[in-house]
Amino acid sequence: MVVAVIVIVVVLALLVVLLVSLYNSLVRARNGYKNAFAQIDVQLTRRHDLIPNLVETVRAYLAHERGTLEAVIQARNSAISAQAAASASPGDPRAMGQLAATEGALTGALGRLFALSEAYPDLKANQNMMQLSEELTSTENRVAFARQAYNDAVMSYNNKREVFPAAMVAGMFGFTPAAPLEAAGPEAREVPRIQF
Repeated sequence: MVVAVIVIVVVLALLVVLLVSLYNSLVRARNGYKNAFAQIDVQLTRRHDLIPNLVETVRAYLAHERGTLEAVIQARNSAISAQAAASASPGDPRAMGQLAATEGALTGALGRLFALSEAYPDLKANQNMMQLSEELTSTENRVAFARQAYNDAVMSYNNKREVFPAAMVAGMFGFTPAAPLEAAGPEAREVPRIQF
């Protein structure tokens, strides 16, 4: 009888240890993808901060292209709002979709701005414009790398929460699926080509 009680206690202790281990593993994976999103957040903030300087530099040369400049500013403002929503809830499918869409629109608006500026040799030769273009290109690359790291962390988290027996623990403790940050469309999958 005593042996049976000891066996039951040991089995229960092992189950508790397994449950705690699975729970902690899920928490670490969730924190991992949230940290990876924070890296995207840093790079997007840098990107958004460069755009007003770019617009001001271009404004003097493209005064008659007011619509293009306003489109860039509007796209930037929409992207900042979507970034704030995604930062508040990284992994939320709706927030990630909205962020991808607004960043894609911003990339498109910047592409139109750079295409327009090609017609202005003085603008292309402007030192400030060349420096901003270089910084923006560098930031775009950093965003791409950060997005890849985030998507890898999301995949790892989703895999951990879906395998047995972690799936039972995830369901009991409310570990919901996380959404990756995908590029909005085929045109947004490429880093904008900026040359001056």
